[in-house]
Amino acid sequence: MWSQRRVVGYGPAKRASRRSQRPWRASTREICDAQPHLLRTARRFGEPTERLCPVCERENVTNVTYVYGDSLGRHAGRAKPASELLHMAHDYEEFRVYVVEVCQGCSWNHLTVSSVLGNGPPDTVGTT
Repeated sequence: MWSQRRVVGYGPAKRASRRSQRPWRASTREICDAQPHLLRTARRFGEPTERLCPVCERENVTNVTYVYGDSLGRHAGRAKPASELLHMAHDYEEFRVYVVEVCQGCSWNHLTVSSVLGNGPPDTVGTT
């Protein structure tokens, strides 16, 4: 996306969480702890993927995208389809986007990626 910046991937944390699910460590119940609100949001606003859940390996995960930012007003903290992000990036100065993977079968969830979007000034970190 044209205005995407400050992208943070959470793949290493996801792998560490998966590795901790061994008989002598965390149980499936401990890591499959999605809140009912997140599961409802995934059903209503989530975007299906072709990625199999790494825990139950029975269902594909669903991506839920949340947006946060002072400039968003009433839209802050809401789930949005990825198709709306481009329009929002043109309309708002700066906001943060969080994508959460959710398995609606076993309730596993994990933050996948976060980034900043918007038409505000580009980041100047590291430029001289």
